[in-house]
Amino acid sequence: FTIFDARDGATLIKELLRRDYGDDGGIVEQAQWQISKWKSGLIGPEEAQVAAADDATLNAIAQLYSQYQRALKAYNAVDFDDLILLPTRLLQDNAEAREKWQNRIRYLLVDEYQDTNSSQYQLIKLLAGARGAFTVVGDDDQSIYAWRGAEPENLLHLKTDYPNLEVVKLEQNYRSTGRILKVANELIQNNAHIFEKTLWSDLGFGDPIRVIRVKNEEHEAQQVISEIISHKFQNRTDYRDYAILYRGNHQSRLLEKALREQRVPYHLSGGTSFFSHTEVKDIMAYLRLLVNPDDDAAFLRIVNTPRREIGPTTLEKLGNYAATRESTLFAACFELGLAQHISERALSRLQRFSEWLVDISDRAKRSDPIDVLNDMIREINYEAWLDDSSKDLKQAEKRMANVHEMVAWMKRLAEQDDTKNSLDDLVSHMSLMDMLDRQEQESDSDAVRLMTLHASKGLEFPHVYLMGMEEEILPHRTSIEEDNIEEERRLAYVGITRAKRTLTMTLCAKRRRAGEMVDIEPSRFLAELPEEDLEWSGVGKKACPERRQQTGQAHLANLRGLLRS
Repeated sequence: FTIFDARDGATLIKELLRRDYGDDGGIVEQAQWQISKWKSGLIGPEEAQVAAADDATLNAIAQLYSQYQRALKAYNAVDFDDLILLPTRLLQDNAEAREKWQNRIRYLLVDEYQDTNSSQYQLIKLLAGARGAFTVVGDDDQSIYAWRGAEPENLLHLKTDYPNLEVVKLEQNYRSTGRILKVANELIQNNAHIFEKTLWSDLGFGDPIRVIRVKNEEHEAQQVISEIISHKFQNRTDYRDYAILYRGNHQSRLLEKALREQRVPYHLSGGTSFFSHTEVKDIMAYLRLLVNPDDDAAFLRIVNTPRREIGPTTLEKLGNYAATRESTLFAACFELGLAQHISERALSRLQRFSEWLVDISDRAKRSDPIDVLNDMIREINYEAWLDDSSKDLKQAEKRMANVHEMVAWMKRLAEQDDTKNSLDDLVSHMSLMDMLDRQEQESDSDAVRLMTLHASKGLEFPHVYLMGMEEEILPHRTSIEEDNIEEERRLAYVGITRAKRTLTMTLCAKRRRAGEMVDIEPSRFLAELPEEDLEWSGVGKKACPERRQQTGQAHLANLRGLLRS
């Protein structure tokens, strides 16, 4: 079977919406998120339609959910949510399969348990069975994926579902200094807890937590980079010892600019690698199908990219026919029996596309593969497709530049030695380069690490800079509006506990919003940290408004006491 990634799923949803409504209505992302949420909750299309009966938008998405599942089945494909949902349903409904796997798995270990959703918890219970011989490792204070369907209350369900549950608290921390842990403990005490705990360390108390307030976001980026350069010089550390954490990816732009200006090597975690760009994946899918016609995933990606008016209904019927014939999608296009299942017009479009691919493949065997690749890109009119599908001309030009770079890369590969490289050889080389590119991104090169707080989970660094400790950044504006401060506090807790030896937090006095500079309120989380462990510096006052108010009230109380005495 084929596994659809998020992009493949979004493309299918967009095609289904265009087929049924003439336009995607700008709800592709919402629809994909809602379908994923339903699947995570073990809710099928029929149940979703009942639950969404009173909401017009949700009802439309529920109808779409049904069509989406039908299309996946026809393509013999599953998405990421199905990889949990389908085995869970199998074990629920099939006693023989359930007994087989419960007998096979004697011990079960589940890590990051606080990030499980409903379907994952059900799968764990079904695999563990009546014996309940399993171990879960989790921390409710690090549950930061509720937006993705995670349910930290699954930790609470364990107490109810397994009365004999033995709880082992791992409170000694082998990473951070005592002061970092003290600050983290004080912050997270403001949240409700399922399991109470207090982290401690015997690594020494450590340096104060530095809080630097700067004029604006440009100064913030410059200050952080200057601090790192200075600290590295004074302490003879490596660049890899430093991490800069932030709430949102948009905060990295000025950092990258400052790092490049100072010629400081850096690695942007979660950034888009060259081979992850949509346009590069499109051309690679064409090449993969040319050298391997059995690649159904590649066929589905390119059959309507650019648009050839081969809609999801046609592809669903093609998929069903291919499944009955035990054939690939590409091979099924040439079978005489297909004409009995799809319209003459749809059949003509499919065969025109498939015959063109055969022609390109034949040309690649006879001619220079780079010339054929350029012909292919021109014949599918891919540049015009990018113009139509990009948000503006600048983005379209950038995406086409990536395609030209990919072709140039393949040309250099073809010219590396005297041997004549076939298209198969070049595609194999490119696939290897894709793999090496991913490995390089994950390598331990000597570079400053830049990443979001979500991406930093599970990692550790000797020296951490936590940027944007401001209202509407951390906590995020949306979380404030939705009264979801506890998850934002857990996110700040995760950031603090990434630091091993030193922790520095930064905030701005002013920040550019909607094109103008506005005054910024320090994050409420700063007011929740122990003042005696903070070392303030920078512009303006050295404490946030809440802390200043508390301090002022304390001073007034002392004065009144002195006057009365």
